[in-house]
Order: sequence, then C-alpha cells, then structure tokens
Amino acid sequence: MPGLILAAPSSGSGKTTVTLGLLRALRDRGIPVRGAKSGPDYIDPRFHVAASGAPCPNLDAWAMTPHMIAGLAAGPGTLLIEGAMGLFDGAPPAGRGAVADLSRQMRLPVVLVVDAARMAQSLAPLVAGFANHDPEVRVAAVILNRVGSARHEAMLRAACPLPVLGAIPRDASLSLPSRHLGLVQAGEHPDLAAFLAHVGRIMAAHVDLDALTSLATPLPDATPVAIEPPAQRIALARDEAFAFAYPHLLDGWHRAGAEILPFSPLADEAAPQADLVYLPGGYPELHAGRIAAHARFLASLRDRAVHGECGGYMVMGDGLIDADGARHAMAGLLRLETSFAERRLHLGYRHLSCDHGPFAGYWAGHEFHYATTVDEKGDWLFDATDAEGTVLPAMGLRAGQAQGSFAHLIAPAGPRS
Repeated sequence: MPGLILAAPSSGSGKTTVTLGLLRALRDRGIPVRGAKSGPDYIDPRFHVAASGAPCPNLDAWAMTPHMIAGLAAGPGTLLIEGAMGLFDGAPPAGRGAVADLSRQMRLPVVLVVDAARMAQSLAPLVAGFANHDPEVRVAAVILNRVGSARHEAMLRAACPLPVLGAIPRDASLSLPSRHLGLVQAGEHPDLAAFLAHVGRIMAAHVDLDALTSLATPLPDATPVAIEPPAQRIALARDEAFAFAYPHLLDGWHRAGAEILPFSPLADEAAPQADLVYLPGGYPELHAGRIAAHARFLASLRDRAVHGECGGYMVMGDGLIDADGARHAMAGLLRLETSFAERRLHLGYRHLSCDHGPFAGYWAGHEFHYATTVDEKGDWLFDATDAEGTVLPAMGLRAGQAQGSFAHLIAPAGPRS
C-alpha cells in the first residue's frame, strides 16, 4: 500500500481537478487507488470517493496525532493525498499542519501541480525553490497545469529542473462549480459521472501514469483508531443541509461500539430514538425555509440531548436570517439568532475544552463560516484558543440537554500547555 502527495505552490492551482482525474484514470486502468485530503475539508473528499470508489479520509497534521494519521491512511491500493493551499502553508505562526508536515511524518514524496498558464522559464526558480526549501520534504516531480499550447509546453519542460510527469491543457471544461464554502457538493453536481469520466480521460492522455505510480512509497503499517463516542446510539442528520460530518469521527465512534442512525431533516424525518442527536454543519442557510416548515423534524429535537456544529448550531437557535434578509424560525433549543445577510469570514484552527456534556474534555477543531451572530444568550459551551494559543471568547451555548457551537470538532486532544 504505497502513497504519494499532490501539492501545489498555492491555492487555485488545480489540485482537486488533477487529483480527481488521476484517481479516475488509475481506477479505469484497474489499478486499486484511494484518495485522501490534507486538512479540514468536508467537500473535496466526497469527490474523491466518487472518482475512486473508495473511502477518503481527512489527514490533518495540525489536529491529529501521527498514530491517528497513519491509521486513517492505511488500506489497500495506492493512496493519492491531495494537499490544501500551498505545500508549506499551515497555521500561524510557523505553518504547522501544512501538507509538508504529512510528507515529513509519512515519508511520502510530493508531486507539485503548477499552474503554468502565465509563466514560461520562470517555472525554473519556482520549482527549484520548492524542491530545495526543506530537505525532509522530497518534491520528486511536477505536473504542469493549464498549459496553453505545444510550444508553451516545450518551453516549460525545457525550463523545469525536475521530471515533468505531464502537461494538462488549459480547458474550461475541467472547472468545478463553487459557492461560499468551496466547491458545490458532489451530490449536487448536475452530471458528476460524466465530469469524472472526462477528467479521467484528460489525465490518462496527458500524464504518464506509470511514472506517477512508480514514485509512490510504502505507507507505515497501522490500524485505524477507535474514538470514545459521545453516546451509545447517535442519531445523525445527513443530507444536503447537514453534510459536514467527518467520516473518521463516525468510523472511530462506530469502531468503539457506537450505533450511528442517519436521518434527513430536509425530508422532514424525525430524529430516531437515540442517546444523542448530532446535527453537523452544512448549508442550512440555503434551505432555511424548508427546515422552518418541517415541524416533524423540529419537534423531534425537543426534550432530547442534541449537539450541533456550525450549521447544526444555527438550526438549534431561535432564528436564522438568510442571504435575502428573511428570518426563519428554527428549533428554539438555544437563545441564538444568526444571520447570513451580513457575511463575515470566521476561519482558523481552535483548541477547545469543556467540563460537561457528551464532548467533555479537550478537542482540536476548526471554524469556517460566514454567518454572523445577531444575539446569543445563555451558558457558554467551550473555552477556546486559536492556533497560536491566543485566548478567544468562549464559544457556543448550552441549555439543558442542548448544546452547540460554530466549531467543528476534528479529534480528541490533550490539555493545552
């Protein structure tokens, strides 16, 4: 079970499309292949699953221990890890959690995906700089993306100081639609099967797949870890409005003996009888009117133990104001009013701790949303610091058996020293 990393000098270089095309091209050749995604990302992994037909874990070098990462990475077939942002970009101040950390920990080579649309000979110092920046991170080869012509490709290949595995032509049909939190979700793509077949053919035609797979190096032997579940029976909201649940947490809880019971709030399904109702994040602001009208779902949350994250937290409040300024009544479990009419980005890793409830203890998490809090009253849920250790205002609310916050929990953590 070998692996390698697909990274880039910066965001926007086309890593996701290249990764999806390579996963599909290798799968079409009959080569067992899997994808993984570096960092806290809910959306790209679902595309990986569709392209490869295999589960796609998140591997987060900031939030997870090396032991946990090794367990999640283990499995049959070749593993292609898609990086996030630039190769050395991570949390402040020193870039901890960058995809380069995965390369160091797992001793995996890096293939650099370079957006070459607006460069020629300047490719040489760019690639040389990345290759020589850190001797523990082996940048082994390059894939040129958005190449304009055969002449352009020839100039780039002549300039590149590392082996070039392929040159992908500039092609608008390789773009994926986006919205405010990233790509439009895989399940909402109008014709995902046709798109993946197309990008697979493009990569097969323009990338040396044999040379690519020959670079992969063995992954360490490891087994996935069990994670202490917040309850024995967990009712999980799962649909287009509540899609941001980490598979590694659900699998870890299941491995530790928990039962996961999915249901769809958008279908107005009542939460199943369980010890805890878990409302993960997603896009409730795009479906606020439907959620407000689903009395069966909302009634099933009352007098229950409920935990909400980000979008799920917004639904637990009294009201949610959508992008058009219309207010929709939510579950009323917490004294919380949120708004998507006035957007402001909240982004970053979080150290979290609390001494009560199903998620008592210490956690590594992250925050990524544009919603603003209009009103918030009650007892706080988490004490919080950012990635640099700066103390933040307390996060989230709790009232009786109901609790939630804008933080997404990634993995259990030790106390912050």
